[in-house]
Amino acid sequence: MDFKLKKNASIGKARTATLTTKHSSIQTPVFMPVGTNATVKTLSKDELKACGAQIILSNTYHNYLKPGEDAVETLGGLHQFMNWDRSILTDSGGFQVFSLSALNKINEEGVAFRSHHDGSKIFFTPESVAITQKKLGSDIVMPLDQCIELPAEKNKIIESVQRTLRWLDRALSVPLKDYQQTFAIVQGGTDPELRKFSAQETIQRDCFGYAIGGLSVGEAKPLMYESIDVVTDILPQDKPRYLMGVGTPVDIIEAVDRGVDMFDCVMPTRNARNGNLFTDYGQIMIKKKQYALKDEPVCTDCQCYTCQNHSLAYLHHLYRCKEVLGIRLNTIHNIHYYLNLMQRIRYSIEQDDFQRFKAGYLSKWNTSL
Repeated sequence: MDFKLKKNASIGKARTATLTTKHSSIQTPVFMPVGTNATVKTLSKDELKACGAQIILSNTYHNYLKPGEDAVETLGGLHQFMNWDRSILTDSGGFQVFSLSALNKINEEGVAFRSHHDGSKIFFTPESVAITQKKLGSDIVMPLDQCIELPAEKNKIIESVQRTLRWLDRALSVPLKDYQQTFAIVQGGTDPELRKFSAQETIQRDCFGYAIGGLSVGEAKPLMYESIDVVTDILPQDKPRYLMGVGTPVDIIEAVDRGVDMFDCVMPTRNARNGNLFTDYGQIMIKKKQYALKDEPVCTDCQCYTCQNHSLAYLHHLYRCKEVLGIRLNTIHNIHYYLNLMQRIRYSIEQDDFQRFKAGYLSKWNTSL
């Protein structure tokens, strides 16, 4: 695995780079579509490639439950199981610690779960999570961390930071496959001093890359952006930086300006299922009556399959009739939109024009149309 910087913006911290894994060469900044259950919902691998996906994220917790780590390993790992020949990052299950808080109990050893499927007992430790990801065979492995809801009391944030560091040390004791690399995770809530402490301590562990966790979990946007800035000032220049679970196009552009290289979020797929389509001007809510007779694509300049073949009126009709095809077409558009946005961001950085691009984008963006 290799990471090589290509271009640094003259203003701000935006940059382009090439991240190379065993399975593909990735141009950053990059967005990773989320394939929770070893699939990006409703899309085939060929459709993902047509949209421009370079790397996808799959979920350790969900793959552990179904079909199971041993089944995936027996079937050749996630790449062969999914028939996906490009890169895969697996998250650790740390976010499930946060999102399924009613079903788990955390102690120093690990996390005791009740499966959200059948209520069966599960126990994750930093070591077991690393072993699971080794069996899944992903390219990038994320260690188990403790993500907490914000705002939170300072003592809870301190506990999260310190436990995440201790769990990282335990995760790094597990040998992985020779092509796999670990990205360590920085916590610290929105407290600048705790973010600094977490970042400074985390980079003492020599990992291939570093992730910023524990954001987009209830905090105000300005605090999220400030926290990103604090961390990227500390993280090594020559290693990739991954902002976990973020977010809207505006969030991504703001984070790129603060030096982030990698992103993931369920937003493009989840919003597609709810009939919300991304454009430079905000999200189109396709259920609105105003689109019932609109014989034009979602975006006139979009090259995705959906925009090249179908109208807003047709997408409106599919949504109103609850047709599965509507979800698929919406997802194709949203994933293509996100990945094309990243391509435009990379081009603007290469041309040293990112600040103009950012200002132009933010001046157009609304929330819903």
